[in-house]
Amino acid sequence: MASQMSLVDLANTTRPPTRAHSMVQEHRSHSIPQHRPRMKKQPPQKGIDDFWDKFSTKHPGKIFTILPDNLYAKRAAAHAPKGAILGQNAVASYQEAAEACRAKVEKIVRECRRINQKYRDPHFDIEYDFKRSQLAPDIPQDCLCALNEDRTEFQPMSVKRIEDIFEKPRFFIEGATANDVRQGNDGDCWFMSALCTLSNKEGLIQRVCVARDEEVGVYGFVFHRDGEWISEVIDDKLYLIKEDFDDATIGRYQWLELQNRKSPEDEYRAVMQTGSRALYFAQCSDPNETWLPLLEKAYAKAHGDYSAIDGGFVGEGIEDLTGGVTSEVFATDILNKDKFWREELMNVNKTFLFGCGQMGGVYGQRKGIQEKHAYSIMEAQEIDGVRLLKLRNPWGKTEWNGAWSDGSEEWTPEWMQKLNHKFGDDGVFWISYKDLLRSYQHFDRTRLFGPEWTVSQQWTSVNVPWSVDYLDTKFKLTLSKPSPVVIVLSQLDDRYYQGLEGQYEFHLQFRLHKDDEEDYIVRSNGTYYMKRSVSAEVDLQAGNYTVLVKIKATRFPNPTPEDVIRSTCAGRREKLLNIGLSYDLAHAKGQFREAEKDRLKREKEEKKEKKKLELKRAHEQRRKLRKKDKKRQQKKEQKIVEKKSKKSSSDPLTQLENKLHDINGLGISVEEEDRQPRDTEPKPMHPAVAMHQKAHSTGTIHSEGKAHERSQSPGSGGFGGRSGYNKGFQGRSGYNQGRDGYNANMPGEGFKGRDGYNGRDGYNGRDGYNGRDGYNGRDGYNGRDGYNEGTTESPRPDTPSHRPVSPNPQRRDSRRNSPAPPSRRATLTPIPGVRPGIHVTDHRSRRSASPFSDTSDGSSWDSELDGPSSSDSDVEDSDAATHIYRFRLEEDDNDDEQDEFERDPWNAVAVIGLRVYSKDTDVSIEVVKPQETTKRKEKALDVDDSAADATRPWDRVRAYVSQRGYIEALEQAEIEKVGNAPANEEVSRQG
Repeated sequence: MASQMSLVDLANTTRPPTRAHSMVQEHRSHSIPQHRPRMKKQPPQKGIDDFWDKFSTKHPGKIFTILPDNLYAKRAAAHAPKGAILGQNAVASYQEAAEACRAKVEKIVRECRRINQKYRDPHFDIEYDFKRSQLAPDIPQDCLCALNEDRTEFQPMSVKRIEDIFEKPRFFIEGATANDVRQGNDGDCWFMSALCTLSNKEGLIQRVCVARDEEVGVYGFVFHRDGEWISEVIDDKLYLIKEDFDDATIGRYQWLELQNRKSPEDEYRAVMQTGSRALYFAQCSDPNETWLPLLEKAYAKAHGDYSAIDGGFVGEGIEDLTGGVTSEVFATDILNKDKFWREELMNVNKTFLFGCGQMGGVYGQRKGIQEKHAYSIMEAQEIDGVRLLKLRNPWGKTEWNGAWSDGSEEWTPEWMQKLNHKFGDDGVFWISYKDLLRSYQHFDRTRLFGPEWTVSQQWTSVNVPWSVDYLDTKFKLTLSKPSPVVIVLSQLDDRYYQGLEGQYEFHLQFRLHKDDEEDYIVRSNGTYYMKRSVSAEVDLQAGNYTVLVKIKATRFPNPTPEDVIRSTCAGRREKLLNIGLSYDLAHAKGQFREAEKDRLKREKEEKKEKKKLELKRAHEQRRKLRKKDKKRQQKKEQKIVEKKSKKSSSDPLTQLENKLHDINGLGISVEEEDRQPRDTEPKPMHPAVAMHQKAHSTGTIHSEGKAHERSQSPGSGGFGGRSGYNKGFQGRSGYNQGRDGYNANMPGEGFKGRDGYNGRDGYNGRDGYNGRDGYNGRDGYNGRDGYNEGTTESPRPDTPSHRPVSPNPQRRDSRRNSPAPPSRRATLTPIPGVRPGIHVTDHRSRRSASPFSDTSDGSSWDSELDGPSSSDSDVEDSDAATHIYRFRLEEDDNDDEQDEFERDPWNAVAVIGLRVYSKDTDVSIEVVKPQETTKRKEKALDVDDSAADATRPWDRVRAYVSQRGYIEALEQAEIEKVGNAPANEEVSRQG
């Protein structure tokens, strides 16, 4: 066998099998569903247009208030500045917040001294929160757990005041330095690094810690949030690592078992719950210094809880502590590394503050540098041509172990003296500039502003479309004199209301234009990690400038604010009130100023919804009245039947009639119109028959000169159906004619034969009057597809006709084979056991009345989807104006047929603010929103956009014809032609 194998076979056995084209097609055929959706009779482009039309919501908006009737947020929104906002001194907002903070502390001190009690913070009481969690472990701790979290990883064991933790507590000991900082169990290394960076510049930490009274136990701090300074006040309670002596399970017994212990409880507290090392979160290196844990607690309270400050960037922390502007710098993007060293790194702790980080990797650390960890740059030195930088790890340990690390060969006594460095695992180390750029990829550079700077800001809300482009809403900037300018475009810091941020995440960009010129001056710096703000620095001349905004929105499957409210309003009321108020006050900056067009549209929608509600209520009322009328009619019919049954025993005429009915005969009785019936009370009849007779009486059904001719069917499934009233009487197996009808073969066996009166296809036979397809049969007058069955599909008065019955025979057969619907009240069905007689009545002058009362409107609605009709043009402008309620219910029932985008369309709204720092005291900012009458003006694409070249031919045309003044009309005419021309139709020719 092996000797007979050819070279081709050998190659095929050694080569891995390839997927041939046929195999690929077969695989694709199996992967693609066999059933394809029904093709729509429309151009393909129309389907795409319909998709995008349904993709975005018709009612864009954003939740601006979480709490019910929040007057605080409404007041803040009412006092939000409007129009052109003039600039103010950059430190004015800080001074206002600091004064407010001092006033708060002084008031609390007076109140506490009056009642002789230490201060207890009712809005961030960690002791009460901790003890409540011990009694009810299922309830999350509000001070540790975010609003959208059910549990937390933080496990502090006790809570005590400062005086119970420290032997000789002091807020500052020889000032605040970077060596004081030790990160605790919270993942806020970025905030700790920011504090280390601030401690290198004299007075920055002191500016944050504004006021305190250590005896009363109250401390006040200020932070920068969303372009302005805020104040925060806390008490002196802190979390501890170890539990109390009485609550300890194992430790208590171990201490009690030790011999020669005079006071085991005191010694337990001295070892386990005393000094900085006993704190669960951040701690100072000195055992009696307290500024760091208290500052961290105030920062956590401002954000709602300790969980909210877990994870972040050094630059954001520096912004919150200084009010500066941070921009991202990547090591691989630095063009001139010498310029970056001279003009920026050498100005550290002067004009700029720097932080850095190792953003990627899976190794944990590289030469002692932790991955995904924040460091602070404390100092930059260039000595004898050697460029060195001093960095610090906020952990207070774990240092760089490369060149210039502690104990490396580069160190000499001279270098130790020049750099004033001491060896030790304290987290402080030196690194060369070259190794810095190699080991750290991400730098946070924060520019500081002094009293010589002026700041102006303005906030607004914008609807962000799915397609990313420059928005129509823009900012106008006015300078009265030349000045260096720092422009910052920011969004609300959602860290302050974590859990309510929603499903959309926004990334910002902007361009600066001179007046309305197409060419831009500068673009914002690109951001990859920090999405809170983008900025640009430029020197500008006096004049007017325009800032165009571009926002990229990304949707995530996060819970919506409504979902979070529903899940937390019962179990976490206080937490929802706290975070909800922070959310409302933040969004008060950007609440929409409702335009006249939007107001009219909103009022029209409200009027439409109100009308629908009124129609629904009216329909429900009529349905109840019809139900009562139906019951009343049934009772009346029951009484008539009972009265007849009583008369039958005594009335000889009735007995004779019953005997005649028992005889197998035709039993036809003809009543003349003038003959009066025996019974004075009206006979019961089906509502559909009554409605038909009522229509006949009002002239709707023409019967001039045709006493016995059947009227036309009111619906497709009614009189004129396949085996219905007219078909049943005159059709294939009907009454007067056809193959096997009543008069067929009368002289012979017609009356009793196979096809006669009682035969197979006769009156009582298979297809006769009472047979399968006859008058009372399955498809007859009262049958499944007959007159009374068809009334459910009959149109209502003053409404468009219903859809016709499908001509598909398979569908018709499937309907015939399907289970029969619930039976209705018999209209012409005789009493069981008695053969009916056919009553041929002369209708020349008799009128029949409907059994319904006036409240029933004479209509029959057998489906819950049916509803009241209306012709109010204000409610609905479409052809379905008379089916508002019915259309609404059908729309709700067909939600499953809608795709995911139609059920939950795109609705992204961002609150953004523009902040401008300059040395011009007259700088102003104004928001310009598009007007309804203003045509949308195209924005030139960025020069590095791949589609920019496609617009160049039109730009040349624009430049040529702009001098003649008809550029806008020409452009509009050309745009309107796009997409309107149909596809060319080729004539089919043969031969």
